[in-house]
Amino acid sequence: MGIGLWTGCAAVVFLSARSVPFGRPGRWIWELIAALTSALLLGLVATALDFGGWNEPDWRAGLFVVFGSAAAIGVMRILSLSTTSKPAPQQ
Repeated sequence: MGIGLWTGCAAVVFLSARSVPFGRPGRWIWELIAALTSALLLGLVATALDFGGWNEPDWRAGLFVVFGSAAAIGVMRILSLSTTSKPAPQQ
């Protein structure tokens, strides 16, 4: 049940992030992979901090995963914008 909570929170963050147009890439699969991967890692960290576990859903773990996955998607968008932006022409 706990891992289901983590993936559900990652799906909510992914769908919310897709509704924000700023920095949204055309291909959505990388954002989904980032959300799910960060949810799994943050869920394991939450388990280590005794916020629920694999089989035990806890609201603190869900909140931890929501904020962490949102941060991971935000960092991914910022990095993709900084690598795709072109330098200003020199005068």
